[in-house]
Amino acid sequence: MEEINWSDFEKVIMCSGTIVDVQNFPKARKPAYIITVDFGPSIGVKKSSAQITDLYTKDELIGKQIIGVINFPVKQIGPIMSEFLITGLINKNGTVVLAVPDKEVENGLRLG
Repeated sequence: MEEINWSDFEKVIMCSGTIVDVQNFPKARKPAYIITVDFGPSIGVKKSSAQITDLYTKDELIGKQIIGVINFPVKQIGPIMSEFLITGLINKNGTVVLAVPDKEVENGLRLG
């Protein structure tokens, strides 16, 4: 495992946000949702895709707070532009468990 220093960690901007919309992503290669997240007034609303359909329904995702990496370059994923990376832990079977705050926090708070 390669070690990083504090300045490397500071480059990654991970912030809290609330999922405000979830749509099916039928054009994705693997089952996925298109997720829209409100990261607060200073960051705004961003969209991404997430392969989390195995463990999460659209209804249970609405209003859920997540942690997203917001300073990756925008990336084309099929017909959508991914504007952030939703964080999660990948189980042995490949399912993704979202990394989430365990208490409600303000949208846009930076992890660190």
